[in-house]
Parts: sequence; structure tokens; C-alpha cells
Amino acid sequence: MRVDHFDFVVVGGGIFGCYAALYLAGGGAKVAILEKEDRLFQKASLVNQARLHSGYHYPRSIATAAMSDEHKARFTEEHRPFVNQTFEKFYSIDRYGSFTDGPQFERFCEFLNIPCERVTEHNLFNFERLEALYRTEEHSFDPVLLGNYYRDKVENNAGITVFKKAQIQRSETIGNEWSIDLKLETFNLKLSTPTVINATYSATNAINQIFGVNELALTHEISEIAFVHSPQFGQRGLTVMDGPFGSIMPYGLSGLLSLSSVAYTHHKISFDALPRFDCQMPEIDPACRPEAPGICTECPRRPVSNATKMLAQMQQYFAEHVQFTQMFSYYTIKSKLKASHIDDGRPTEILLLRDNPKFYCLFAGKINSIYEVEKIV
Repeated sequence: MRVDHFDFVVVGGGIFGCYAALYLAGGGAKVAILEKEDRLFQKASLVNQARLHSGYHYPRSIATAAMSDEHKARFTEEHRPFVNQTFEKFYSIDRYGSFTDGPQFERFCEFLNIPCERVTEHNLFNFERLEALYRTEEHSFDPVLLGNYYRDKVENNAGITVFKKAQIQRSETIGNEWSIDLKLETFNLKLSTPTVINATYSATNAINQIFGVNELALTHEISEIAFVHSPQFGQRGLTVMDGPFGSIMPYGLSGLLSLSSVAYTHHKISFDALPRFDCQMPEIDPACRPEAPGICTECPRRPVSNATKMLAQMQQYFAEHVQFTQMFSYYTIKSKLKASHIDDGRPTEILLLRDNPKFYCLFAGKINSIYEVEKIV
């Protein structure tokens, strides 16, 4: 069997895996990316609300908020063609059942030194349901354009080899290197490397198991992002804080609005180490298994859309003349640390789980934290 040697093997071809590979190749390393699907940027890197976080979203997690804001300026500057900076963005506090109130949100914004202007009148919103409304400064990125950009950069980088439709069969250590048996579509291959970086997100624990390192304590959810349009609301955004509420905002530069809801976006939850759901039928559809999750949007067994419920929930925060039209939905598996349940935090964790040979587990938080890899690896 042919053996190919790399300085780094990155497992997972989303934004975090691609950025890590480009960063390492930029330092002269020879890097391999292993991607299960036939194309990079197919799952969570594409299916998200496209919020370029400035910190507002996490009043109960200062650490997540601070990390989000820390890298925002750099991410915006380096990805300017793919960032929507022109829309008006509002955060609000629901009058009933919020975990945050207006004064607390204002203190939080003051502590982080992020803009927060109280709005007491506005013809688009229903103040009978809103305790407080704030004009903020938040942008969105375009996942489709961003995916095209990173695919082109990665696939045309002489220091990076991309293996698509790749399945890791087994691994072992030989001296101070990993030996990896890789199954590709038409042939098998063996890779050797002193360093593996697991950047697979929903498949994090499956890859950790193959390499014999510790699993992370995760939960997994089949989640839906709905897309809508509104002539009255236009290209604005509203996020209702903080608890079982929702958010609607421009999906990058697409002209559409993405819609999510704490109550209705997440359809199914798995508390197992691997994302195990009753809709998986590996005996007839091996493309989606707990150890190798598939693309939910393309699955005929994906959940029935909750977009109508999301719209009904968000509609109550708007004036009667503001109407929305439902377009379509994307679905994916989203994973999070079980510890995040306490404060709703979404930290980016980069853990060295084995030192010789090295194995890093890169569990992603928010997109502007892609630069965290530079501090560790």
C-alpha cells in the first residue's frame, strides 16, 4: 500500500479545518485535509445563522462574548468581500421570561465596551412584547461566498493535499508518528504524520475514538435554519434575548434573512458521545451513521420544518404591517459541550489530547475564533 507522509493531517474540511491547514501550510508545512463528503464546506460551516458575533449574544458567558469580539475586527478585514456590514441590527429583551433584563444587558455591553443604544420608539416593532430595544453593531458573513473562497484557496495551495470522500479505517502509532489507514472512493492509502488535528465538529468523538484519545462531553442536535424575506423589514436584524426566543437577520449578502429559534430550531437531541438519532438507517443509507454523520439537508428523513412556528414566534415582536414570507430551510447536526448548558457559552476549545505523536482536538465555537489555532499549534 502506498504511504504518503505529511507534517500535519487535518480531519474535517469546514472553516476551522481549512483555516488551520492554510495557516500551517503558510509556515512551510506539508498538510493533508481529510473530508468525508465530496466537497468542502457542506455542513455546519454552511448551515448557520451567519452571525459575525460582536459579543452581544452571550450576556451569561463573558468568556464567549469576549472571544467573539476579540477577533471580529481581524476577521472582518480579512474577509471583507464576504461580510455584510451595511444593515441595521437590533437586540431586544422579551417582556416575559427572559434570563436577562435591560439594565443587566446595558452593564454587560458597557463592560465589553460594545455599542448599545436604547431605542424607545420604532414603527417596525411591537413594544407591548419588548421590555427594551437596543440598536447595536453586528455584521453577518456569507457562508456560500466564504465556502467558495476557502475551497479555492485550499485546493490551489501547493502545500495542501485534499482527500475527499475519505474514511479513516484505523490508526496506530509507529514510533513518534501516526499511521492512518485511509479508504478513498477508488483506492486505499496509508498516511503517516507526527501531528493530527481533529476539526470535524459533530464527528469529534468518533475521530477521537479512532485515535484512542479522550472523548469530549458533548450533546448533539439536528438543527434547522429557515430563510425568509420581508419587504417591510428589509435587510435588518432582530435578536430577542435571552432564553427561549429567536433571531432574524441578513444571511450574508444573499438578500435573504436567516431565522432561528431556541424553541424550534433544534428538532432532536442526542446525549450520547456520538450523534445518534432515530432517523439514521445505516443499513439502507450508510452515508449517515453515528460515527460518520451525513448532510441533513439532503436527507429524505430530515425533520418536518418548524419554519412556520419560528415565524409565528418572531412575528409577535413586530408591528402588524411587517410580514415575512417563508422560502426554504437548511438542516445540520450541531454539537456543543455539555458544560455550555449552564451559561449558554460557545467557547472554542483546542486541546492537546496526546503529546507524542501529537493529537489536537479543535472543537469550534464562533467563526471569528478561527484564529485561536495560531495560539496553540
